[in-house]
Amino acid sequence: MRNRLSERGEIATMPGFSPVLARSWQRCVSAGLSPERPRNEARHLDDRELGEAMERQSGLTARARPIIEYLHSQIRDSGCIILLSDQNGFLLDAVGDPGFSDRAAQVALRPGACWAENDRGTNAVGTALIEAAPVVIHGPEHFLERNGFLACAAAPLAASDGSLLGVLDISCDYRIYHPHTFGLVRAAAQMIENRMFEISHVRDIKLRFHASAQALGTVVEGVLAITPDGRILGANRPAVELLGLRPADMGRKSVNDAIDCRFGDLLARDCRPIGEVAEIRRRDGGRLYLRLEVPRIGPPRRAPPSPAWPADALAALDTGDAQMTRAIGQLRRVLDKPIPILLRGETGVGKDVLARAIHDSGPRRGGAFVAVNCAALPENLIEAELFGYAPGAFTGARREGSTGRIREAQGGTLFLDEIGDMPLSMQTRLLRVLEERIVTPLAGRPVPVDFALISATNRDLKADIAQGRFRSDLFYRLNGLGVSIPPLRHRSDLDALITRILAQDAGQGPTRIVSDALLDAFRTYAWPGNLRQLSSLLRIANSMCDPEETEIGWQHLPDEAVAELRSLPASQAGSKDSGGAASLRDHSDQIILRTIEASNGNMSAAARRLGISRNTLYRRIAAIPAASVAEPNSLKIKS
Repeated sequence: MRNRLSERGEIATMPGFSPVLARSWQRCVSAGLSPERPRNEARHLDDRELGEAMERQSGLTARARPIIEYLHSQIRDSGCIILLSDQNGFLLDAVGDPGFSDRAAQVALRPGACWAENDRGTNAVGTALIEAAPVVIHGPEHFLERNGFLACAAAPLAASDGSLLGVLDISCDYRIYHPHTFGLVRAAAQMIENRMFEISHVRDIKLRFHASAQALGTVVEGVLAITPDGRILGANRPAVELLGLRPADMGRKSVNDAIDCRFGDLLARDCRPIGEVAEIRRRDGGRLYLRLEVPRIGPPRRAPPSPAWPADALAALDTGDAQMTRAIGQLRRVLDKPIPILLRGETGVGKDVLARAIHDSGPRRGGAFVAVNCAALPENLIEAELFGYAPGAFTGARREGSTGRIREAQGGTLFLDEIGDMPLSMQTRLLRVLEERIVTPLAGRPVPVDFALISATNRDLKADIAQGRFRSDLFYRLNGLGVSIPPLRHRSDLDALITRILAQDAGQGPTRIVSDALLDAFRTYAWPGNLRQLSSLLRIANSMCDPEETEIGWQHLPDEAVAELRSLPASQAGSKDSGGAASLRDHSDQIILRTIEASNGNMSAAARRLGISRNTLYRRIAAIPAASVAEPNSLKIKS
């Protein structure tokens, strides 16, 4: 093919050339590319630029990664690599078999490389972006000679408004390419698009439909996001194909223009009750089965959002609670400043999750995120664990020595969880490191360090200072910006948190909802284990559902969870607003005591049921007033 191109300049008439391939080669020729183009002429992002590109597409990479990993598990050891690019053709992520990944890296099939057509010639990533359609580029169909050993199948990824987000690609040696690969990459791309759609429109009215009633709730159903007056905000790919929509229709076209039933009638339940299947006609006469879905988590948006902050990891945690929104806003203002952050809150509120989001949203996201649980480290090993040691520093030390967790955070973020449980002797050494930014390994030489610092605690450190358990100078060194994370019982965004957790847990399948009766119980429950307990309970319940079930109910919960949720009398449900925190704390204490009793005194089992650590459970028990235990002798605790 390349010989014929060089001799006659012919493209469109080449045997076996599809129109897509002919157009692509013609674009390459028009751009002045040569099949023998040198390797070093194509663009490639450095580490900083790659980090910025990944930040801009953090929503896409976060939603795509689980599906990429699942896809890789299905084709593992087949000699393939799975790639994710942004809308400009820059590769953001790569997962593949080591043998072929090494070979692919030789032609820059790795994160940071640009595979746009005008850089790499005809290739699946770049051509799929331009054609806005799935493509396969096999062997010598690649414009550049050096890429001729590849076979690549790619599918573009589109947002709900039709804009291109990037491309998903599977590449392998052209001699082992299987036609099923094309179907796999298209199916996986649609899964990613559907996940992006559900997260983007979690607060919007949705219309789910298909020509077959049995297809509702499956990956092939069409879904529209709609304003209360029937204007289409967004559509997934099956909806675009079923209704013949265009990107220009989003935000402008009414659903009444596409279906033969007034949207107002559907919303007013004049056609069928919301949630039930209705049969209607498209404007072209085709039959559709549809289900209307109205969210229960606040008013739908009337227009596409225009956020003041980027759609990053911190934005994903901002689900409507005023205190969390304020805290995240404060954190954003210090992301690029050398100000230490201290996160305060009860066990299970998500301090570790917030710390990771701070790192992933900040300028050091390209560096390591090193988390150290100060409460979990044995006191006799904490010094070696944190500061490292030189070879042969002590009996039992590794022959090559140890870098230490602090030095592992070089250029990134050090997260000190449960900092209030650090021994006083270690607090002195840590303070010196924070002041001098120099760490001295055991029996080693001083080493300069540079990292962002985030700490977290569930203790009242000022009270610990007054009692001599925590150094005041260390506290003020850690508490550059102190942020309090509210307990789950005080948050106003419970419904949105439930939706987010279930969406993250949905994987390939549809996102389930919680029944109204169970949701009411969730709203009045004290949640002693906070978000960790809620996440654990929802994931257990989700796994108990049959594949065709779309709603989580009481029957999907473990027996002990049902007993706990139903133990709060209706008269107590309003105590959050009127009875003060004491009544909720008393109720939380009683739940802990009953859980220990139900676990026959086994603290490890009780901690698992409550979604908290065993150390935290012991601390909670120690804080429970003796008068709260009806029969103290009956509470037999087993270590």
